[in-house]
Amino acid sequence: MEHLVEHMKVNYHSVHEPRCGVCGKHCRSFESLREHLIGPLPKVECARVFSVRGCSICLNIFDSNTAVRYHRATCQYTRAAPMPRGGITGRAVALACKMVGGGSDGSVDLCARVCLIGEDENIIFQTYVKPTAPVTNYRYEVTGIRPEYLRDAMPLKVAQRRIQEILCNGEPLWKLRPRSFGRAKILVGHGLDHDLERLGLEYPAFMIRDTAKYPPLMKTSKLSNSLKYLTQAYLGYDIQTGIQDPYEDSVAAMRLYIRMRSQGHPRDYNSGSGEAQNNYPAWRQRELERMSPEELLALSASDYYCWCLDS
Repeated sequence: MEHLVEHMKVNYHSVHEPRCGVCGKHCRSFESLREHLIGPLPKVECARVFSVRGCSICLNIFDSNTAVRYHRATCQYTRAAPMPRGGITGRAVALACKMVGGGSDGSVDLCARVCLIGEDENIIFQTYVKPTAPVTNYRYEVTGIRPEYLRDAMPLKVAQRRIQEILCNGEPLWKLRPRSFGRAKILVGHGLDHDLERLGLEYPAFMIRDTAKYPPLMKTSKLSNSLKYLTQAYLGYDIQTGIQDPYEDSVAAMRLYIRMRSQGHPRDYNSGSGEAQNNYPAWRQRELERMSPEELLALSASDYYCWCLDS
């Protein structure tokens, strides 16, 4: 217990850390739990139970194989189908871009297509964007973009202004504050730093929900999983199998965000700002050693912002 208390003083744990339904082990990410259950070297007993009564998408374990089959029908998503244009619904919008190549070798990313959707998966804004530099590689096998699509495309400055208007939704950007952002929208996506850079946009970090950087969705080595892998593993369908559609990517990112946001949490749970500190004074050492591991866990706080706090 002394070692456990010392561990809890310097480590951060979220109430949302996934837990093995067989042995009760706490994991720092869903990827860690996945390896524990169905990885190359899983825990034998847990893997045996999971193979019969486990859902490979949400990683929960159920009472019977029949219960798993009924559950999977609601847990697994179907491939996104293009939706009509609509108004902005919900507090979040998802953004995805497709890049063509510039520079002498075509390795410089230039934004050529952008899509924004609402929480209902309806398209808010979608357009081809005229690159600001000559295109040397259209990357047609991936983007499906041809030269004629960009000839009369929307200028980048106009696209910037439209996207900024959608995100701010009438709120001045300089007025936005954490957990007090009025009508402005939360921005969801995968690898948003790169997309925003290519679009020439800035948006406050506390308003961004990036599925490439959310700790519960990252690899055990703290590296990012690809959106293709996350969609297959945690939503149950495949994307980016041919020509890639930014609508499909934005839908996948939004679904991942909503799934993470929908996790229940204690009514009084208010940590997760990214600034949490586990400051246990020395005089509480004996008191802490008398606590159970679960009681100690309840005292801890995550060192990242939990998306459930958006709900």
